[in-house]
Amino acid sequence: MAKIAIIEDDLAIAQMYRMKFEAEGYNVEIAENGRLGLELCEQMKPDIILLDLMMPEMNGDEMLEKMRSTDWGKQVKVIILTNVGEQEAPDKLKDMDIAAFIVKADMTPRQVAELVKAKLV
Repeated sequence: MAKIAIIEDDLAIAQMYRMKFEAEGYNVEIAENGRLGLELCEQMKPDIILLDLMMPEMNGDEMLEKMRSTDWGKQVKVIILTNVGEQEAPDKLKDMDIAAFIVKADMTPRQVAELVKAKLV
């Protein structure tokens, strides 16, 4: 079964997505900031990562930049799941092979889950 890492500082949102994905049979782990997310992903080697941008300690774009510089992190699928609009997101994200960019308010958890499933194929 696919492994999903959710890197999100809003615990309520992270738990909501965890419950949604676990109900569908996925193995899900959560980290509350980019620093912990990087450690989690190094250990877990997820198939896909849901990554928030605005977080304490290390933002999502910083985490992604560090992860993409490692051998294991070059090919991992990453979906940005944030409240930041794509226009306001850091420009460097365009060069980091993002599978999808989702504004949280624009999609329901079911729509996000369907997108994740499609990206895992």
